[in-house]
Amino acid sequence: MSANGLLAEIADVGADHARGGYSRHVFEPAELELREWFIAHARARGLQTQADRNGNLWAWLGAPGPDAVVTGSHLDSVPGGGAFDGPLGVASAFAALDLLRAQGFAPRRPLAIVVFAEEEGGRFGVPCLGSRLLTGALAPDRALVLADGHGVTLAEAARRAGTDPGRFGRDDEILSRIGTFVELHVEQGRGLIDLDAPVAVGSTVIAHGRWRFTFTGQGNHAGTTATADRRDPMLPAAETITAVRHLTRSIPDARATVGRLVPTPGGANVIASRVDLWLDARLPEPGNVRALVAEIHESARAAATLEGCLVSVHEESYAGTATFDPALRDELTALLAAPALPTGAGHDAAVLAPHIRTAMLYIRNPTGISHSPAEHADPTDIDAGVTALAQTLTRLAG
Repeated sequence: MSANGLLAEIADVGADHARGGYSRHVFEPAELELREWFIAHARARGLQTQADRNGNLWAWLGAPGPDAVVTGSHLDSVPGGGAFDGPLGVASAFAALDLLRAQGFAPRRPLAIVVFAEEEGGRFGVPCLGSRLLTGALAPDRALVLADGHGVTLAEAARRAGTDPGRFGRDDEILSRIGTFVELHVEQGRGLIDLDAPVAVGSTVIAHGRWRFTFTGQGNHAGTTATADRRDPMLPAAETITAVRHLTRSIPDARATVGRLVPTPGGANVIASRVDLWLDARLPEPGNVRALVAEIHESARAAATLEGCLVSVHEESYAGTATFDPALRDELTALLAAPALPTGAGHDAAVLAPHIRTAMLYIRNPTGISHSPAEHADPTDIDAGVTALAQTLTRLAG
């Protein structure tokens, strides 16, 4: 079956009629349905399926073994995300395997398809959760207490889904099997539009992280509290959002975003007692993301002090610049006659890159928009991506 046909099968799963697009979060019904879809297609192809200790899914062609060539991506989404971010890489992996089998290809190395858990961090706030746990980049004790917007912890959600949270942690057995990992993904920018090319090979992922700013003040009545008597945390939060834009404008290629703001208690006629905002910050070398965040924190502290409030900052995730294997990158750009492309988007492949030989393939997104219902990939470009992935797997496993 083509990747386009596979994606059509899941076009209704997790559709978000309020936000538009899709909301598919780890261990929630839509994502669990997609996991069953993955397992069904893997078994229909005679692949051996297993869930690892961190909730990632694996489908093996033959017995699992060392020096395996692995491809795949993720099935979860951001809230109201697009149809291609994640599932495209999984559907393309199945389609590439079908193409190789039709050509009579017999791999000399083990082949596997993987689905990583919670790549987007849409439910528990930490992106690339499954791959970070797998590689030891995230400690299990920290992961277990992560909570979603309803107060459900990752440990509770995993247990309800049949995954034992007591086994979370670095998995050297799985890591020792992976010789090379190649992730195919829809491009999340305009690089391939500007290059007029359907496929690119990843070169680097810029340093990025996610921070939670918590402003605390005094909750009170909106109608009876004089302006001079207020300690309203919403004001320094708002000033911080503005400061984020002003500070990043002064730094070449810096990218910082406040995409989520939560007041407590959240009533229209209540002065908030607390406001949490989440900052996503990204900066290519030689810039320093943490230094940028420190500047934003200082601005937030000054704004909070003027309003009689306090502010604290918690780093929820951080990843330094990731460079994909240069020799493999050069080999694939020559094999596929494709350009090399850096990105500001994080991926599981970037988490794996310090540990194993890793590469990425990007498929053109004609809108240049991602993490949005406007994200797109043309069927012909998807087919080109499947062909490129099949050529890559042939080279690496043949």
